[in-house]
Amino acid sequence: MRLLSFLSLASFAGAALSMAAGPIAGAVAGEPPAGPRISGPHVHDNLAIYFVHGQNSGGPVPLTLAEALENAAVVVRETGTVNTLEIENTSDAEVYIQTGDIVKGGKQDRVLTMSLLLPPKSGRVPIGSFCVEQGRWAARGKEDVKAFASARDAMPSREAKLAMNRPKNTPANTAANNSATTLGRVPSYSEQQNANVAQQRRGDMTGGTSRQSEVWAEVAKTQAKLAAGLTTASVAAPESKSSLQLTLENEKLKAARDAYVAALAGKAKGESDVVGYVFAVNGKLNSADIYPSSGLFQKMWPKLLNASITEAIAERSAASNAAAPGGDSVTAFLASAEKGKPEQNEIGKFMKQEIRDADTALYVEARRSDGRFVHRNYLAK
Repeated sequence: MRLLSFLSLASFAGAALSMAAGPIAGAVAGEPPAGPRISGPHVHDNLAIYFVHGQNSGGPVPLTLAEALENAAVVVRETGTVNTLEIENTSDAEVYIQTGDIVKGGKQDRVLTMSLLLPPKSGRVPIGSFCVEQGRWAARGKEDVKAFASARDAMPSREAKLAMNRPKNTPANTAANNSATTLGRVPSYSEQQNANVAQQRRGDMTGGTSRQSEVWAEVAKTQAKLAAGLTTASVAAPESKSSLQLTLENEKLKAARDAYVAALAGKAKGESDVVGYVFAVNGKLNSADIYPSSGLFQKMWPKLLNASITEAIAERSAASNAAAPGGDSVTAFLASAEKGKPEQNEIGKFMKQEIRDADTALYVEARRSDGRFVHRNYLAK
């Protein structure tokens, strides 16, 4: 079984900006942007959804991580290091992993930190992660302590995604950048082994980067906000109160999501050119996800919508009567995010990443090695 190189996000020091990244640019980066067409808003309660219409790239639609895990086409394993997991595609199809995907099981539930296409028969490939369950470092019930069983949910917190994706070259990241396990750089094998030994000697199996602490803080905030939004004492699960994944499986939360899903889930049906969406909560634009094909968007849509709904429910206690932003505001939000200062990274030999840090938004784009984009994420600050 061949072994692919690490998904390290080593910076291109001083690299010149060479690829265009407009929201509906052609599938190959560098083509002139055609400009997005925005439809909506489709509104339910305090959540507004907008669809982005654009060109479809050709070729087969990859499996999503959720599909691949359900079909045993992918294995996600523990490595003994909190901020690094190992993923292997055993199928003959590409598998799409998105930053923010939550994997359940192992020694702690994790959120994955990068978007990428995993090639067929990939071999074992390390991938960056953050813990979204503080304290546990053993099997939970009958779950496999060495591997992860599902990836049905995504991170429902814009603030957590900002912490996960923040550019490395900022003052806030100086200390974290010195850690081999920090996001933006997955360690080499020797670094990973040294980190494991150091953790074991300290008796510290919970990770120690500043970003990890931020992610834990945002998980706790999300749980508190959800309890307030649902007017309940707690949404934490008795078997693991710190687990975000188990919170997302809370029955009262599921019931609250149903009305949103009924109102919004079908709005993209029959729209063969929908390649992404934008959402706003309480009248404020939150984030956007755009893909090269409508087929991939449609596969991701249920998970994306659930995460957006969960975020809206978490903000219900602070809900305002503000109207949903207009289409021009959505277009301006996408455009402003793309004007940020670029930072380019490599993800192993087969993927690239660009982060643009603007005043009001963060833009993160994942690309194949030939420049074709795979995912574009826009996060309002």
